[in-house]
Amino acid sequence: DAVMKDVDENLLKSMNLFSVKTQCDNKDVFITRPDLGRRLSEEGVATLKEKCAKNPDVQIYAADGLSSTAINANLDKIMPGLMKGLESKGLTVGTPFFMKYGRVAAEDQVAEIVGAKVVCVLIGERPGLATSESMSAYIVYNAHVGIPESKRTVVSNIHKDGLSAVEAGAYIVEVIEKILAAKASGGDLVKGG
Repeated sequence: DAVMKDVDENLLKSMNLFSVKTQCDNKDVFITRPDLGRRLSEEGVATLKEKCAKNPDVQIYAADGLSSTAINANLDKIMPGLMKGLESKGLTVGTPFFMKYGRVAAEDQVAEIVGAKVVCVLIGERPGLATSESMSAYIVYNAHVGIPESKRTVVSNIHKDGLSAVEAGAYIVEVIEKILAAKASGGDLVKGG
């Protein structure tokens, strides 16, 4: 159910998030064709170009990924504090939005479209035995389509019985500050210390 149901439209409306879609037409395609979940639809590209602020320090967005339940349970608890925390550090934050049928690597195309230095996607993780509400934040510096997975920094296990959404938001702000200071993410950030 967590994989197959959609994110609550009322939640997205209450958070003033517009939606874009990947090249997947439905959940079946999303599950069987991960490659299509890594690329935005033509309409999605046009919408981001029209509605998103250009060249922000940080672009934050949410994607259903493999658990819409995780987004429904955590998004309204993490996004506002995360946005405010980044702004309080003097960083420009792009226009937040929601991506339907999104995979992690779609953030690379988002980075190219909006020109963000750092992109952070809040995404539902594959449901496990412990919970179906686990969300992760995948953060990447200077992304482009085709960037290696090793360039991503991840904050995982965000849910009420793991790292709470409020705590995760504050921690992600710190991680993004370090990424911007080091001009590196993922394995490069670890090497650079």
